[in-house]
Amino acid sequence: MSPTNNQSLVKFVLVSALSLFIGACHGMLQVFPPIRAWLDSIGSPYGGPGHMIDPLAHAHMNLVGGLVMLAMGVTYYLLPLFSGKHLYSQKLVGFSFWFMLFGVYGFYITQMVFGFWEGYLMLNDAPAMAHAHHYYGPIVAIDGTCMATGFTIYFVNIVRTLLSKRT
Repeated sequence: MSPTNNQSLVKFVLVSALSLFIGACHGMLQVFPPIRAWLDSIGSPYGGPGHMIDPLAHAHMNLVGGLVMLAMGVTYYLLPLFSGKHLYSQKLVGFSFWFMLFGVYGFYITQMVFGFWEGYLMLNDAPAMAHAHHYYGPIVAIDGTCMATGFTIYFVNIVRTLLSKRT
């Protein structure tokens, strides 16, 4: 893997750092007493719209956005060094990054928007909550499909690299 290709992996580290920063800020904000009281009033962390914000969005940003993106970038960097083989496809590296990025941030934004929206409705107009939640499933499915596609592309690239004969 040439130095130019290694530079393309910096985006994984940058997204990881950004995600951990967002997750840390999110975690700090959700323990402030007024915010915590509101989250608890709408079901955090056990159910209701509150669980979309805490723990789903918070944990997702830290674990998938922070740690998984970092692990993917590190794997793409270290695998050629440890195996003595070139990565199967640089294009797949890019595809896995972009699918993961859109999936991770799409999921986070979806959890936050629906958590706040449905939380507001739960406290102010409970019957309207069902209508709002009607849109949640399809949007989360799109986000999840993006992430699953990114994971699959990553996995295929790793397996194909390990099975390849080129060094």
